[in-house]
Amino acid sequence: MNKLNVHVGTLRDMGDRFINAWNRAEAGDDVKERHVTFFTWEELTAALTPKRLELLRHLHREGAESISALARTLERDYKRVHEDVTDLEAAGLIVREGNRLSAPWDTLATDVAL
Repeated sequence: MNKLNVHVGTLRDMGDRFINAWNRAEAGDDVKERHVTFFTWEELTAALTPKRLELLRHLHREGAESISALARTLERDYKRVHEDVTDLEAAGLIVREGNRLSAPWDTLATDVAL
């Protein structure tokens, strides 16, 4: 399963995860995990709106050759889809290879620090 770990946490949390992965790699473990961290709950919920989740699900299932092709398929305004793709790509939730877009994650696992 290809999982992306999505966190709400601090820079220290990010550093702790990095150090933990580094130590496991030095010990010979095969560390192949991906993490994205938002610093607030509000940032996470702004990034993962219902429309953006729909977009991610579509990209996971089928990918898209371009933003304009994605907008046509989703029957959404190009400008809004472009904004969504730009924000999701910046957050690390979308992968772009040339113009091709994908969301290769089978699962987004969310962890919220209190």
